[in-house]
Amino acid sequence: MVQLNNLRENPNLKEIDSLGVFHVFEYQKDLSVTPLTASTAYFMHEMNLRRRQVLCILNGNLVKTQAGAMQFTAGNVQMTSGVKGVGGFIGKAFKGAVTGESLAKPEYTGSGYLMLEPTYKHIILERVETWGSGIVLDDGLFLACDGKLREEIVRRTNVSSALLGGEGLFNLGLSGQGVVVLESPVPRQELIEFVIDNDEVRIDGNMAIAWSKSLTFTVEKSSKSLIGSAISGEGFVNFFRGTGKILMAPTVFGTEMNTSTTKTDTSTASKGILGNVVKAMTD
Repeated sequence: MVQLNNLRENPNLKEIDSLGVFHVFEYQKDLSVTPLTASTAYFMHEMNLRRRQVLCILNGNLVKTQAGAMQFTAGNVQMTSGVKGVGGFIGKAFKGAVTGESLAKPEYTGSGYLMLEPTYKHIILERVETWGSGIVLDDGLFLACDGKLREEIVRRTNVSSALLGGEGLFNLGLSGQGVVVLESPVPRQELIEFVIDNDEVRIDGNMAIAWSKSLTFTVEKSSKSLIGSAISGEGFVNFFRGTGKILMAPTVFGTEMNTSTTKTDTSTASKGILGNVVKAMTD
């Protein structure tokens, strides 16, 4: 039997969220500072830039994590690579290559504790079953999930969606019943949630970080006219159609503003007239 002390009773460590076996802890202050780093640590604290960790309490459960995410395990906890045989290795390698995730997702099971590495990103817990037939994640968001969730590769409906929409051709999809842990540059309270019922949402830029698998995602001209799309400054926008949900970040780069990229820069925002012609030819 293992007992964890100075965790829940630590006044500097606050449990800010929990769902299923996952518990999110946040350090209220960074106490490990020097005179040279004290002012930086102070302003980081004031701007909500704090370290966060996920504790998984296992009781016969199976948890998958991103490779290298484990900080420690305690108790009767076993780890496997999550790769079963040569065929499994090839399949995992392909998934990792096309989705930007790690080749293998280690699996932990047993009775005890699994603590993930601290991060300054924001931790978001989502129940996959509330997303309908499944959830599709933007690259780099996956941190951990219940082992009973099914992984799959979700492909864009057309190649131009990847080439012109600022996204990859493939994304990681999860389906089933369980919890997924997301490592987001944006806190949950800043994310805009769209709930769509047989309708559509247009997003200018790759600001959607997660969406329902049931939605059709394409990249299309903002206007029916090629010239109209080019001169409007909008160019191509991401279309989500159907019934489901979308989580959208407030800006393209999360909470960071990039002043070099503006709507008036038609070479990047609208891809120019040539880009519109190429899009029309490839669809």
